[in-house]
Amino acid sequence: MPMATYIQAISPDISSAIQPDLSVSFRFLVSITEPAMGDSIDLSGDGGVLKTILRKGKADAICPSEDLPLVDVQYEGMLAETGEIFDTTREDNTVFSFELWKGSVIQAWEIAVKTMKVGEVAKITCKPEYAYGSAGSPPDIPPDATLIFEVELVACKPRKGSSVAGVSEERARLEELKKQRELAAAAKEDEKRRREEAKAAAAARMQAKLESKKGQAKGKGKAR
Repeated sequence: MPMATYIQAISPDISSAIQPDLSVSFRFLVSITEPAMGDSIDLSGDGGVLKTILRKGKADAICPSEDLPLVDVQYEGMLAETGEIFDTTREDNTVFSFELWKGSVIQAWEIAVKTMKVGEVAKITCKPEYAYGSAGSPPDIPPDATLIFEVELVACKPRKGSSVAGVSEERARLEELKKQRELAAAAKEDEKRRREEAKAAAAARMQAKLESKKGQAKGKGKAR
């Protein structure tokens, strides 16, 4: 696609201003399409979990994954309605550790922390249905409370008792086992097909012999 057409497809409003300059950099185009730091991102799709990046992680920073599900975070939580801080790790400079994909934290954290890079700081706004719901968490969090967390992802690590290499090796072993099973199943099907073809060929030969004998018998009858 020509650069000018690409720019027009992204934003007709800016295309007239930069269309003549075909040397516009790819970095500029990316900045048009990607949310800038400070923009609110709707992670849940219904406004229930909003994330605002306050400080970006480095471009090459790692992020949580199935191989790195254990995370360390520092955070401060407050009630959106009053601004009252109900929990923080900053006062004693500790970290809170948990494992993603286990349901051990509120749903908003499960959704948001997965999207962060190590070193990133983000504000996460959680509607009640993604936090503590109508029950709240007495005495600090009232029912139907919208919460705001400022979270820093400090680290993400392999599951205890495993390593990234170990997880990768196990995954490779399972993939190889799956491949071997598929090959064995395919060989079994091929052998079954060959047997059926051989059986059909034998039946065809037998039928041909019978037809031949019938023909010979008719020929003898006519000769008499």
